[in-house]
Amino acid sequence: MKKMNRIKSVLADAGRTGKWLADQMGKDPVTVSKWCTNTSQPSLETMYAIAEKLNVPVQDLLIKPDHLQK
Repeated sequence: MKKMNRIKSVLADAGRTGKWLADQMGKDPVTVSKWCTNTSQPSLETMYAIAEKLNVPVQDLLIKPDHLQK
C-alpha cells in the first residue's frame, strides 16, 4: 500500500495522539489508526477538518506523488 498521507507525522509534531484526533473528530479510534497507517484514507472533506483541528495547511497532511518530489 502506498503512503498517501502524513497524519501520523503531523500528529506527532503537534504532540497529539490518534486517540485525541478520534475524540476531536467524533470517529472510532480504529478508523483514525487506519488513516495513520495509510491502510485507508479519509475523504478530502475529512482531511480539511483534520487540518483545521491540527491548525496546519491541508497540504501538510499529504505526501506528494513521486513524480512531483524534487
